Amino acid sequence: MYRAVTRQIEVTVEPNFMPDRSSAEKQQFFWSYTIVITNAGKETVQLKTRHWVITDASGKTQEVRGEGVVGEQPVLGPGERFEYTSGVPLPTPSGFMEGTYQMVTDQGERFEIDVPLFSLDGPTRRVLN
Repeated sequence: MYRAVTRQIEVTVEPNFMPDRSSAEKQQFFWSYTIVITNAGKETVQLKTRHWVITDASGKTQEVRGEGVVGEQPVLGPGERFEYTSGVPLPTPSGFMEGTYQMVTDQGERFEIDVPLFSLDGPTRRVLN
């Protein structure tokens, strides 16, 4: 599991390679990832936007920006958490992702929290001598 904490908001990530949705022959590799956002602070916050940087094994990078996550802009009071699962395809059998979420307090203050850099590790092939 990967973990980052910004302003008492913890983000954990658990990536999972999905062989049933992947094909080495077609150069398509798919991962799901489960993210848990926990508000350990004293103020209520809302997740407004996301920004992802996705890098495949060849070094090609793509950026993804959008409103909320999985169609939601969750509000987290003190002690509350939000969990979701999403997915990402790559043309290579491994890569990395990292990002930020833009949050806003109930007072209207905007700030970013980190999503930790996490590894997308695909199947490994054993070479027999």
